[in-house]
Amino acid sequence: MIEVMLNDRLGKKVRVKCNEDDTIGDLKKLVAAQTGTRADKIRIQKWYNIYKDHITLKDYEIHDGMGLELYYN
Repeated sequence: MIEVMLNDRLGKKVRVKCNEDDTIGDLKKLVAAQTGTRADKIRIQKWYNIYKDHITLKDYEIHDGMGLELYYN
C-alpha cells in the first residue's frame, strides 16, 4: 500500500492510498471519489509526461509519498 499526493495547483491537494499494481485509471477513480470530479475529466502527469490509463503505477515507478500533478480536461 502506497500513498500518492496529487496537487492541482489551484489550492487542492489530494492524498490517495492505493496499491503499486493499480493502474492510472484506478488512481483516477480514487481521486474522483475524493474530489467529486468525474474520472474521465482528470489528467495525471509529472512535468510533461502524461500518464496513460492502462499502465500500472509500478511500471511508471510511482512510489510511496510521490507527488503528481492533477489537471482537469
